[in-house]
Amino acid sequence: MRTATGLRGDRWAAAATVGLVVAAAVVGWVARPVHASAAPLFGHVMPHAGPGTIPAVAIAAAVIRWGPALATRLPWRRLLLVGWTATAAWTFALALIDGWQRGVAGRLTTPFEYLSEVPGVTDIPALLRGFTGRILAGQPDAWTTHVAGHPPGALLVFVGLDRLGLSGGGWAAVVCVLAGSGATVAVAVTLRALGDEPAARAAVPFLVLFPGAVWIGVSADGLFAGFAAGSLALLAVGLARSSRVAAMAGGAGLAASAYLSYGLILLALPAAAIVVRLRSRVRLLVWAGLGALVVVTAMTLLGFAWWDGYELVKQRYYQGLASDRPYAYWVWANLAAFALCAGPAAAVMLRRAPAVARHSPAALLALAATAAIVAADLSGLSKAEVERIWLPFAVWLPATACLLPAANTRGWLCAQALTALLVNHLVLTGW
Repeated sequence: MRTATGLRGDRWAAAATVGLVVAAAVVGWVARPVHASAAPLFGHVMPHAGPGTIPAVAIAAAVIRWGPALATRLPWRRLLLVGWTATAAWTFALALIDGWQRGVAGRLTTPFEYLSEVPGVTDIPALLRGFTGRILAGQPDAWTTHVAGHPPGALLVFVGLDRLGLSGGGWAAVVCVLAGSGATVAVAVTLRALGDEPAARAAVPFLVLFPGAVWIGVSADGLFAGFAAGSLALLAVGLARSSRVAAMAGGAGLAASAYLSYGLILLALPAAAIVVRLRSRVRLLVWAGLGALVVVTAMTLLGFAWWDGYELVKQRYYQGLASDRPYAYWVWANLAAFALCAGPAAAVMLRRAPAVARHSPAALLALAATAAIVAADLSGLSKAEVERIWLPFAVWLPATACLLPAANTRGWLCAQALTALLVNHLVLTGW
């Protein structure tokens, strides 16, 4: 669905986004300390190039040139395969701008990351029973930063990879990128299940050149984004096709997402958007609820109470840098970091979305994801680093590419790709 809204508003929306980013960078530089040297991003300002530079530029040029036409005419399944492959290639190329070790294999092996705790896990039931007792800092066996800041599901993913023989940072990075790239497929499948295949096709090139790919490659949040998007897709397919199995799997996946990251409890908002769109199938929510109940019950009986972990994590959060990061700055600078993750086209899409949300599932989903981001921002539990933390919600904004004027599609794709290339070449990101 293409809206007839004038282009002037689009330009103002994009300009306001650029202004927000510039203001956050200037204020972050002048009004130190904000505890992020590349504010509003987490990383270091360090212009550089690498082995991924030429492939990234080439992939961007190819998607801009041929992506929109291919998205329109490729058979559906082939489009999904091509979209996933192109997204993974784009994400790997961006990561390789920093080199293999620094940009890919070494990302998840630092002392505060998940892999540092994997060798110490020898008994999974014991891990779950004692997990909350190691969340708070200041004790000899306290979890490292990222493990303490998440439910045990995140650590268990990497323990599982290790047990399968896929040990080390290289394999972990590959899994994160491939899973995160699957969000392209999941978003498209969701839109089609909601009855808007044209929107799904229009979204694919924008999902491929999603600027947030800078942080999907490589961070565990990229994996979370792909898993969460897949869970929402299963819920949509289950409700749309009256499939009890898919609805149950979607509910289980959404519950499991909350055991990967506490903030993913906010997936309830895009899930609610799907339910509103398919309200005639609401009886199938019983099966989705059953799937969620199975996951929650299993984790609780095994010894991990999500609500207890959440309360302790709030304390651990303020034992670290969060206590020194000023809320008055980050409550709006977070949105600048999110703008770099989502890209300037997202501002235009969101500007157009409210006018058509009643009839457009893509607009409804994007607005629901944005509402989740606003809630997370206002909570004060997301101060900096949101360019990766909010990936599971940011991937839903390209769904509204159908709202952009067709004549400007390639121009906005260029803006998206340029955003990612500039960020990855000017900032050595922390993830």
